[in-house]
Amino acid sequence: MIITFGIYSIYWFFKISEEMKYVGKDVEASPALWTVLLFVPIANFWSYYKFSELYEKVSSDSFNKWLLFVLWIVFAPAVWFIVQTEMNKKQTRIL
Repeated sequence: MIITFGIYSIYWFFKISEEMKYVGKDVEASPALWTVLLFVPIANFWSYYKFSELYEKVSSDSFNKWLLFVLWIVFAPAVWFIVQTEMNKKQTRIL
């Protein structure tokens, strides 16, 4: 994330959102829209919320969406770790 000046974090957000959409079988989810809204002040909070809502749906321990949403605002690297760890577990089950 540091080496790419944050560009990778945007790519990661989009790809992991697509993966969660696939795993959660959520046809309503819109990873592309959420990613674009990251650049719009105030709308980015909606994007974080929708991401957190989808993550709550796909997480095996039903991680609270509000906790994840607050973590997005306060300390995003914690979200990256939590979500990526859970999705890695899901990926090994799929394979």
